[in-house]
Amino acid sequence: MFETILNPIFGPLLRMPILWSIIIVSFVIALIVTLVYKWMTDQTLMKALKDDIKGFQKEMKEFKQDPKKVMEIQKKAMETNMKYMMHSFKPTLITFIPIIIIFGWMHANLAYEPIMPGQEFTTTVFFDQVTGGTIEIIVPENIELLSNATQEIQDNKATWALKGSEGEYLLEYTFNEQTYNKELLITNQQAYKQPVKNIKQDNIKIIQIDNTKIRPLNLFGWQLGWVGTYIIFSIIFSMVLRKLMKLH
Repeated sequence: MFETILNPIFGPLLRMPILWSIIIVSFVIALIVTLVYKWMTDQTLMKALKDDIKGFQKEMKEFKQDPKKVMEIQKKAMETNMKYMMHSFKPTLITFIPIIIIFGWMHANLAYEPIMPGQEFTTTVFFDQVTGGTIEIIVPENIELLSNATQEIQDNKATWALKGSEGEYLLEYTFNEQTYNKELLITNQQAYKQPVKNIKQDNIKIIQIDNTKIRPLNLFGWQLGWVGTYIIFSIIFSMVLRKLMKLH
């Protein structure tokens, strides 16, 4: 349902470089959160509370030689800080659910590179504990199997290499006379089925299509995924917007 709602809004971003898509979404979310905060808080009161907190901090430095006085001031500071936090909490509650929904969309569309037509890729089954024996994969038409269909389970996993034409498919895995399946999408667009499927049955822990994770931001040699990239730009945009709007 949320995909249906959000795709018409954010879908055009999928035709852009992933880094720019995340930057734009980060800005939109930061702007919404900042505006909601501005509309739902009494900024005169928030400024007064913030000034009181700064005043208490200054007093504590002045009376640092008097522990009893410092404790009294600290108690007042904590009460004032609690009032400040309570007034800030309502806007946070209002924006929490929409942000979680947008996060879900980002995870479903910006976390991994797609499997392209004709591209070689792998699929892996991970087991919960030391398991011997074999497991077999059954592939549909237009999917070419590049390794043996039956694989020995080694180091608690079994892996197959494949490639195929554009389309949506269902891969089947047979183990201990039980069949499990995993959706696969091959496309030229920025789209994919969720790579990891939790099974937790018959010693099988996970069935996975080994899509490559997207690392859109290189921060001094530290390759960040979409979450880290979002956090960096969200903090920057939030600080700038709050300063421009003179929020407390």
